[in-house]
Amino acid sequence: MDDGLAGRSALVTGASRGIGRATSLRLAAAGMRVAAAARDATALEALRADAVGSPGEMLPVAADLSTEAGPGAAVAQAVAAFGGLDLLVNNAGATGRGDFLALTEADWASGFGLKFLGAVRATRAAWPHLVSRGGAVVNIGGVGGRVASAEFAIGGAVNAALMNLTKALADRGVTEGVRVNLINPGSVATGRLTGRLRAKMREADVDEAEAARLLAAETGVARFAAPEEIAEVVAFLASRRASYVQGALLDVDGGWVRAV
Repeated sequence: MDDGLAGRSALVTGASRGIGRATSLRLAAAGMRVAAAARDATALEALRADAVGSPGEMLPVAADLSTEAGPGAAVAQAVAAFGGLDLLVNNAGATGRGDFLALTEADWASGFGLKFLGAVRATRAAWPHLVSRGGAVVNIGGVGGRVASAEFAIGGAVNAALMNLTKALADRGVTEGVRVNLINPGSVATGRLTGRLRAKMREADVDEAEAARLLAAETGVARFAAPEEIAEVVAFLASRRASYVQGALLDVDGGWVRAV
């Protein structure tokens, strides 16, 4: 079945590494024209080099998505280059762990400023273009929004807010022809896990492979996901195959969340 992605245009935020990088490459492989946005211009150029030979196109967009103007500027650059926009993937943003009483105002502002407000700003700027194309939004949240943890108060709050935003925008999208869905990844083998792995290595006096196994076991899953596995779900939600999927909060977590 033709997934309808070839020749269409996408903006992926947080595209320089991890899930965003894998998603950008997956969409380009499907023939999409991809604007890959992040702060690290060098990493974006490396991404473009890795996409050479793909049926699609990769456009690096160096932007600070944590600023008020950054997301809108990234959308404008994508639209100027491609003549429109069919897909927005809100992936940018990582939230720190820590003792709730030790987390500062700056920690909270940073956590919400990029991942949540960045998604709000990018979606607000992209929305008219998505309406005109019958496009889609895929938000990348995290299972921390479903499973509370004393050490992940900021991330849990941000991801829960992003899930609610997804439902609200999907409600609007029903009447305006834009599909809005969210993926909650579990633990994914990206650079964001480095700190947790090192802490587990010190705590248990084990090597990295054993630390990864122990961390996965703590959440009751067999292993961490590869970024490419999350990218496959993004591609599905962006495609014609998901044409009746609206407002879904899809846990892609290896079985971590067991609540109904």
